[in-house]
Amino acid sequence: MPGIRGPSDYSREPPRHPCLKINSKEPFNAEPTRSALISSYVTPVDFFYKRNHGPIPVVDDTERYSVSLSGLIKNSKDLFMKDICKLPKYTVTATLQCAGNRRTAMSKSRTVKGVGWDIAALGNAVWGGAKLADVLELVGIPYLTSITQSGGKHVEFVSIDKCKEENGGPYKASIPLSQATNPEADVLLAYEMNGEPLNRDHGYPLRVVVPGVIGARSVKWLDSINIIAEECQGFFMQKDYKMFPPTVNWDNINWSTRRPQMDFPVQSAICSLEDVSVVKHGKITIKGYAVSGGGRGIERVDVSIDGGKTWEEATRYQRTGVPYIADDSSSDRWAWVFFEAEANIPQSAEIVAKAVDISANVQPESIDSVWNLRGILNTSWHRVQVRVGQANL
Repeated sequence: MPGIRGPSDYSREPPRHPCLKINSKEPFNAEPTRSALISSYVTPVDFFYKRNHGPIPVVDDTERYSVSLSGLIKNSKDLFMKDICKLPKYTVTATLQCAGNRRTAMSKSRTVKGVGWDIAALGNAVWGGAKLADVLELVGIPYLTSITQSGGKHVEFVSIDKCKEENGGPYKASIPLSQATNPEADVLLAYEMNGEPLNRDHGYPLRVVVPGVIGARSVKWLDSINIIAEECQGFFMQKDYKMFPPTVNWDNINWSTRRPQMDFPVQSAICSLEDVSVVKHGKITIKGYAVSGGGRGIERVDVSIDGGKTWEEATRYQRTGVPYIADDSSSDRWAWVFFEAEANIPQSAEIVAKAVDISANVQPESIDSVWNLRGILNTSWHRVQVRVGQANL
């Protein structure tokens, strides 16, 4: 593709905020501290988690940069940035979450394979760009199409990004055509993040944003879009990011028995406290986030200070001073909510949080019940230990 420099230029890393906790340097993967994560409902770009599978591409000539649309359609087309920017611009507030969020805690139960993440491998941004449904109309695919005349049922996104798992080939993923052509699904070809052009870490100059779905399907540094009959056969669709039961290990795994993970389950975590904290005597404030996939709002967040024996409901909000009503037009359906509760802590306590979404999905109690060999989707109750005073736990 014109305007892209070779791998030797990838070594120039973008500037990054010192608050980030680096989980791996090559490829670069990092997350903010817990307190930084919940410092703002819209996550500043500097604090937004960085997830990569290979060197970060450099695209330095956006006038020559283009995205090819091809596959099971009548007419292929090359789209330049000026073409995409001519389409109606939409802004969508959406939380992206890595499927490996909270993997480190899962690995303490039994060893898992993958980059270690604490609880901050997610972030909430205001994405700006064209709706994919409008882009596909340019090649003759109407809204709400499930199959093209040529038999296309899936939309594959191919990245400029090269990774070892694809034997040096590009990162790729797909979503169903029915989702891609539904304007209500809010799938974007995004060129802005929080009102500014995307930076290199987050996919400059153009990326896909698939709200409500694990971050692995929101392909960055978009190179091409293919309309295909079957779901993408790439590594990260077929041999990764699938949810297996705890009985499956690396000796008996059969990847073909599980579908690629799409929506993420209901999730919450406490961000105002570390795994082990010492606090002053008196009332403390417990804060964190809750989010569910598929556009499902958060109906309730429960907090316990006795390990889950008794519970109190936390308050929920997105923007300060604006009541949060799950599933209401005043709320951001693709975005997280923050929760807050106050409690008097006894001498020592295990504080627990669990969320319930509008479909009454609730987080499972134990890590063991959702353990899987790749360490994805740890949505078990989030627990932290607190002690009053200065003594060590």
